[in-house]
Amino acid sequence: MGRWRDGRGHLIVRTGSGAAPPAARVPLEIAASYRARTKGLLGRDCVEGALLLSPASGVHTFGMRIPIDVAYLDRHLTVIAVHTMPPGRLGLPRLRARHVLEAGAGAMAGWGLDVGVRIEIEAEAQV
Repeated sequence: MGRWRDGRGHLIVRTGSGAAPPAARVPLEIAASYRARTKGLLGRDCVEGALLLSPASGVHTFGMRIPIDVAYLDRHLTVIAVHTMPPGRLGLPRLRARHVLEAGAGAMAGWGLDVGVRIEIEAEAQV
């Protein structure tokens, strides 16, 4: 899988078998550098799609203006926990988490993202 670079791509959620069409294909922003992970969603009024923080095992919502959904992913991109966090909270780090996915509150349920679901990441080619 390797390491990602800051950039854009798509999050693909498959809730059935691997051959089934995706339940959701979501625009994705990838924050892999320290600077991009530190900034995250701070100062934004909305989230277009989702934000992947990698590597990361925990997040906070101090300084955020909106509530967010947070999914903790293991190294195989399998969801190990999903929570909705209001602004001004500190999320506990998950020991097995290697990546954290953030989206607007309620979005992940609409995509079918739940514990045990394995996601796919399609990163756009770097120019």
